[in-house]
Amino acid sequence: MSSFLYRLGRAAARGRGLVVVVWLMALVAVGGLALLVNKGTDDTFAIPGSESQDALDHLGHVFPELSGTTAQLVVLVPSGQRVDTAATKQAVADAAARLKKVTQVATVVNPFDAHIHNAVSPDHRAAMIAVPLKVSLTAVSPQAKQGMSAVAHELQQQLVPGAVVYAGGDAFSNKVPKLSITEALGVLIALMVLVIVFRSLIAAGMPLLTAIFGVGISVALIFGATAVFSVSSTAPMLAVMLGLAVGIDYALFLLSRHRDQLADGLEVEESIARATATAGSAVIFAGLTVIIALLALAVARIPFLTIMGVGAAVAVAMAVLIAVTLIPALLGFAGERLRPRVRRRKKRAVRVSWSHRWVRFATKAPAVTVVVIVAFLAICSIPAMSLRLALPDNSTEEEGSPARTTYEVIAEHFGPGFNGPLLVTADIVATTDPVGVMDKIADEIRGMPGVAAVPLATPNPKADTGIVQVIPTTGPDTAQTEDLVKRIRALEPHFLAKYGTATAVTGLTAVGIDVSAQLGDALLPFGILVVGLSLVLLAMVFRSVAVPIKATLGYLLSVGVAFGATSFVFVQGHLAGLLNVQHTGSIISFLPIILMGVLFGLAMDYEVFLVSRIREDYVHTGDPSHAIESGFVSASRVVVSAALIMFAVFAAFVPEGSATIKPIAFSLAVGVFVDAFVVRMTLVPAVLALLKHRAWWLPTWLDRKLPIFDAEGDAMVHELKLADWPSPGSTEVVSARNLRVGDDRDRTVFAGIELHIREREVVGLYGAGPSGKSALLFTIAGRVSRLEGDLKVLGLVLPSHAHAVRTRVALISCRDTETAADEVRAALADGIRLILLDDLDTVVNPMQRDLFRELLGRTPATFVFTCQNPEILRDVLPPATRTVAMARQFEVV
Repeated sequence: MSSFLYRLGRAAARGRGLVVVVWLMALVAVGGLALLVNKGTDDTFAIPGSESQDALDHLGHVFPELSGTTAQLVVLVPSGQRVDTAATKQAVADAAARLKKVTQVATVVNPFDAHIHNAVSPDHRAAMIAVPLKVSLTAVSPQAKQGMSAVAHELQQQLVPGAVVYAGGDAFSNKVPKLSITEALGVLIALMVLVIVFRSLIAAGMPLLTAIFGVGISVALIFGATAVFSVSSTAPMLAVMLGLAVGIDYALFLLSRHRDQLADGLEVEESIARATATAGSAVIFAGLTVIIALLALAVARIPFLTIMGVGAAVAVAMAVLIAVTLIPALLGFAGERLRPRVRRRKKRAVRVSWSHRWVRFATKAPAVTVVVIVAFLAICSIPAMSLRLALPDNSTEEEGSPARTTYEVIAEHFGPGFNGPLLVTADIVATTDPVGVMDKIADEIRGMPGVAAVPLATPNPKADTGIVQVIPTTGPDTAQTEDLVKRIRALEPHFLAKYGTATAVTGLTAVGIDVSAQLGDALLPFGILVVGLSLVLLAMVFRSVAVPIKATLGYLLSVGVAFGATSFVFVQGHLAGLLNVQHTGSIISFLPIILMGVLFGLAMDYEVFLVSRIREDYVHTGDPSHAIESGFVSASRVVVSAALIMFAVFAAFVPEGSATIKPIAFSLAVGVFVDAFVVRMTLVPAVLALLKHRAWWLPTWLDRKLPIFDAEGDAMVHELKLADWPSPGSTEVVSARNLRVGDDRDRTVFAGIELHIREREVVGLYGAGPSGKSALLFTIAGRVSRLEGDLKVLGLVLPSHAHAVRTRVALISCRDTETAADEVRAALADGIRLILLDDLDTVVNPMQRDLFRELLGRTPATFVFTCQNPEILRDVLPPATRTVAMARQFEVV
C-alpha cells in the first residue's frame, strides 16, 4: 500500500495540472447530472416486512384515500364562544366543498357530520377538518398547499371576529434540513485552527478548499442517486457534516507531514511522495474504518438507514481520494512556499511544551488517572439510561411554521394523542356483518386504558377491509403510546377467535414505533460488530493485545458519555434553551447507531495517529516511559488540531440545525471532544504507563495469523532507507543484513544472517538438523511475513513486497517431487531468474542429477539451494559454487 501511495503521490505532484483538471471535470459532470436527474429527498420512513408497514401498504390498495399524507384545518374561536354554532357549521361545510376541489385532495372530513366523532374539542372552542391527500408527503405540490391555505383564509374571514383557522398537518411539514450561517462559523473556526497550526494562509486554506470540493461532489452524487433510490433529507446533511470534518482532517494529516519533512530539508517532490505514502496510509486506514462502520448500518435492515450510511460513506471515501490525489497536486503547485521559515532565536533556557507537561501529568500517577477518568466518564454516562428513541413529528418543526403551530393548537385543545392517531385494520372479507363487526371492535378498543377516543370505525366501499381510528391519550413519541400499540396488537388472537377477523396496527405513529424498535434491537449486534472490528483492526496495526482492548473500552466510554449528554439535553431537557432545542423527550431513532458508527471511525483515527508514534519510539528504544512521552509530544499537535476542527464542524450544526441534525451533531461533538481529549490524550498515556512493556505483548501464534496493515507507512520509510543498499546501482540478487526469524513461540530459528548473492551465482546453505537453512530459503522466497533486519530480493524489500517476490522466484522442494530438475527447466523457460531449491541432496534419480548438472553449469539464473552436506553434490554442482554453513547456534559461519 505505502509503495503504491508513494508512486501515486509523486505522479500527482508531477502531473498536478492534469489532476486538478480531472477533479474539476468530475465536479461539473456529477453536479450537472444531479441537477438533471434528481427527484428530491424523501422522508418517508418505512420498514418493509413490519406489521405497520405491510398494513399501510395494503391500505394503499383497499383504502386509497388513507394511503397518502394528510392535512388538517383547525378552526379556533375566541375564549367564551363555541365553535359548533349554526353559522360556523355552514361556513365549515362550504369550506369542505371548496377543499374537495383542491388539487391532490382525496376527501374531506367535516367535523360536524353525524357519523364523525371527537372532531370538536372538549372545550367546544376548536373543530378539526381532516383532509387526506392522494399523494405522499414528498409529492405534495405547492399548488395543493396554496389551495388549502387559501380556503383556510377564506373560512377565517367568514367566522366571528377573533376566530383563527390554522392550516397544518404532515402535508405542511418541512423536514428538509437547511444550512445556516452557524455552519459557516464552524468552517471559520477550522480555518483559525489551521492558521495557528501552520502559520500560513496557503497551508490553512488548502484543507478547507479540498474539503468543500469533496463535499460538493459527494452531495451531488447523493442527489443524483435520488433518481433510483429514496433518500432521506438527513443523508446529504450527514454527508456535508462528515465530509467537511474528515476532509479537513485528512488534508491536515498529509499537509502536516509534508511541512515537517520540508523543515528537515527534504526536496519538495520527494516530500510529497513520502507524505502520501506515510500519512496517506494512515488516512486510508482511518477512512476505511469510518466507511466500514457506516456501511455496517445495513445491519439494522432498514432501507433508509442503509442508504444514509452509504451516502455518508461516499463522502468519507471522497475525502480519502482527494487527500491522496488532489492534495499532492496542490502541494506541487505550492512548492517551496510551504517550507517553514527557519527562525533564528537567541539562546535561552529550553522551554517545556504544554504537551510535555500534560503527558507527564497524566502519567505521574497512572493508576489514579485511570480510576478518576473511568469513574468520571461512567458517571457522565448515567443519563443514557433514560435515552428514548422516536421518529420526528410536527412537534420538531421550526417554531412558528404552519405544521408546528397547528400541532400545538391540536395538542392544547384536543389532546396530544390527536397528533398521532393509530389505525387498526381488520380483514372483514369473510364477515356477513362488516359494519357491526367494526363497531364491536371499536367498542372494545374504546374501553382500553390509554385510549382517548375512537372517532372512526368503518369498512371500505368493497367491505373487505375495515379501519378503526384510535386516538391515544398521550403524544406519538411517548412510552405510553408505544405500550398502547403493544396492547392492541396483543388482542389480535382474541379478535380472530371472536370475530374471525385478522387485525393489524398501522399509521405513521405505529410505523415510527416499529422503526425505533428495530433500530433499538439492531444496536447490540451493531455494537458487537464494531467492537469486534476495532479489536481486529487495532491488533493488526499495533501487534498488541492490550492496546486494542484499551482502545475499544475507551471508545465505549466515549459513546456512553455522548449518549448520556444527548439524553441529558434532548430527553431530560437540561440546557435545552441555551442550545436552542425546541423539542425534548426523545431523540431521532437512528442517532445511536449513526453515532456509534461515525465515532468508531474517528476514535480509531486518533488512536492510530497517537499510539503509532508511541509504538514507533518503543520499537526503536525499548523504553516504554520514554516512548510514551516522545510519541505523545510528536503526535499531540496534529491530534489536537484534528479534534478541534472536528468538534467545531459538528458543534456548528447544533444552534440552528434542524431537529433531525441537531442531536446528531451534538452527540458527535461531545463524542469527539471526550474521545480525543479525555480518552486518547489522557487515559491512553496513563494506561500505557501502567502496563509498561506488557502493553506491547502479542502471542507469536496470533502475530503470525493476523494480517499486517502498515497504517503509518513504516514499510515505505524502511524501503526508502534501503534504496541505495547495499550500494547504489547494486546488481545483487539477494542482500541480507542482521536478519532474524522466530518460530510460533518466538524462539529464534536463525539470527545474525549477513548474506549477499550476486547474479548467476550458485550458493548452497548447508547444515545438519535444525540449522535454519530451510527457514532462510523460505524467507528469501517471500514466504515469511514476520522478520527482523534488512532483506532485499531482486531489488525488492521484504516483507513489504513479499507478493511481488513470490511471483518472480521459483521455490522447489526437492524432497517432495521426483522431477525437480524438470520443474527448474520449466521455471527457466518462464523467465524466472532466481531459483530456490530446498533439500537438493535428496535428488537421487541419475537422470535428474544429470539434468541438474547441465542446468546449474550453464544457466543465466541465480540458484540458492539447501542440503545436509554439499560434499555429496560434488558431481552436480559447478566448480564456482559457494557454500554457507548454517550452524546449530543459528549463525552464519
